[in-house]
Amino acid sequence: HKTGKAVAVVGSGPAGMACAQQLARAGHSVTLFEKNDRMGGLLRYGIPDFKMEKDLINRRLMQMQAEGVVLKESTEVGVHVSMESLRENFDAVVMSGGAEEARQLTIPGAEKSGVRLAMEFLTQQNKRNAGDDEMRAAPRGSILATGKHVIVIGGGDTGSDCVGTSNRQGAASVTQIEIMPKPPVRENKALSWPDWPMKLRTSSSHEEGCERDWSILTKRVVGTNGVVEGLECVRVEWADGQMQEIAGSEFTLKADLIFLAMGFVGPRKAGMLDQSEVALDPRGNVAANVVDYQTSVENVFACGDMRRGQSLVVWAIREGRQCARAVDLHLMGTTELPL
Repeated sequence: HKTGKAVAVVGSGPAGMACAQQLARAGHSVTLFEKNDRMGGLLRYGIPDFKMEKDLINRRLMQMQAEGVVLKESTEVGVHVSMESLRENFDAVVMSGGAEEARQLTIPGAEKSGVRLAMEFLTQQNKRNAGDDEMRAAPRGSILATGKHVIVIGGGDTGSDCVGTSNRQGAASVTQIEIMPKPPVRENKALSWPDWPMKLRTSSSHEEGCERDWSILTKRVVGTNGVVEGLECVRVEWADGQMQEIAGSEFTLKADLIFLAMGFVGPRKAGMLDQSEVALDPRGNVAANVVDYQTSVENVFACGDMRRGQSLVVWAIREGRQCARAVDLHLMGTTELPL
């Protein structure tokens, strides 16, 4: 049964897709906006195809369209459509644009052409695989690791994805470095439970071939004429949460490409967030609680990484579904959507 209410969901990652589908099932008219060529957010362009087949996203999108969700790709809210127009034409707006502002490398030489963000690299390759225009995601030019010595800074999943993609492109060598100490092979359950256990994790990309090193601090990117040739590093030791450089441990890694996979610092502010004028929390994320998901602006909601910061797909899906319930309750005064 249609409610006569219209909701705009901005950002088609796991939070946005989950939220949009639940709202459609509650009877609302839902429009899902995505700035990229295709729906899916980082599911589409952040996770390599060898880790997640994109047919899974396509199947869900076909299901959502059959349920009445209107999909608007290549439409960036804050650029092609203003937040003001969304608020005028929809009864509620859900912001689920993710946390795309990457942490930068602030050392001498980091401006050289061979120092690139991990998401630039991964997005380009996924666009190539899909037959899309990769240059839309290449403001600084195309990136290929073929025949090059690659350094990946950051030991998380994004760094692992850069390793696997570099190997598939035929890199001459791949080295992944991390500033934190090497985790233990087995977790100390007495210390970690019920939190995520701290232990050494080896992905399929690592098994395919790369060098890994820990407790490494980067000092300077070296090269000539703006071209990367190496990365100066020093080893560090950790004590009581404090890091200290080890005297005499300096060394240089040969590098043609350096990928920054050091995490994200929050959502992009330019465009949608600036126009929305919503309040931000101390970390720079959109301020909203997990009860009603409402922002400081009336009828505007936020969920997923845009609200909680960089996190996991499962958290984004959960927040999207809970946010849909909160929006339905807000619009109708009652809801049958599950918690």
